[in-house]
Amino acid sequence: MTKSLKILLTGSTGMVGHNILENTEFKKYHVFCPDEHELNLFEYTAVDRYISKNQPDIIIHAAGRVGGIQANIKHPVDFLVQNLDMGRNLILAARANNIKKLINFGSSCMYPRNADNPLKEEQVLQGELEPTNEGYALAKITLARLCEYISREDESFFYKTIIPCNLYGRFDKFSPENSHLIPAIIRKLYEAKESGTEEVEIWGDGNARREFLYAADLADCIAILIQKIDTMPPLLNIGLGCDYSINEYYAAAAKVIGYNGRFCHDLTKPVGMARKLVDVSKVSNMGWTYSTSLADGIKKTYDFFIDNEIKKGL
Repeated sequence: MTKSLKILLTGSTGMVGHNILENTEFKKYHVFCPDEHELNLFEYTAVDRYISKNQPDIIIHAAGRVGGIQANIKHPVDFLVQNLDMGRNLILAARANNIKKLINFGSSCMYPRNADNPLKEEQVLQGELEPTNEGYALAKITLARLCEYISREDESFFYKTIIPCNLYGRFDKFSPENSHLIPAIIRKLYEAKESGTEEVEIWGDGNARREFLYAADLADCIAILIQKIDTMPPLLNIGLGCDYSINEYYAAAAKVIGYNGRFCHDLTKPVGMARKLVDVSKVSNMGWTYSTSLADGIKKTYDFFIDNEIKKGL
């Protein structure tokens, strides 16, 4: 693929989008990265018009309503409807304009709550979903199936869905209402250190396990996948292939931040699935593996938090 390759990237102002745009490989291409004012994904006619005008060679759909467990519990309607509406408008408009290649973002929330780990792509729709993020998961599953159906009806369309594990990194969200685990931990421990708080609360017993990939590593992976989209499976996990407990994430962040207090556990709080570890054998066979360690990733994310949240004012 050459400089003339045209890519439409949705969600360019989010964490994943920013990391894709910073990636060296993507600087070789012509990337359309409209914000919500330039492209309203909630209006099909606007999406259809934009794609018709710009005729991208490939679409990467990274836009979405995202948030942690608190946000998902509080706003299940928004997480279901908004993600479904944005995705279906984009995917159907892409098909209508004969755009042959599309990478859709799924989520490990798509997997059944009690599925055996590591989670294999074939396990989607093989059991009950985790209730705390069911709305988000239903939207992601529906869009993944829509991509599969389009490719099944016409084999000249390569509409594929990647399923990243949990993500963190530079350009993450650090507000308590919208943040995921690692940025939430970073902010909580920074504030505890600054205020001299000697004890920090962890939801649950801290033994639930999670897999977090540094977002810049995901961008590296996507740079490889756009070259191999023809041979990608319909669903493709992207992750580390290893995980850590919530307690271990707190300990790793505390070491980076320099917080020396103690931790306590609130066993009345929801913790979600006991474990979410994705099987990465298929993406490994395609020539990719992660490169950023947990300690290095937390350090880079913490530095971004200090430079962009603290120094510029919370």
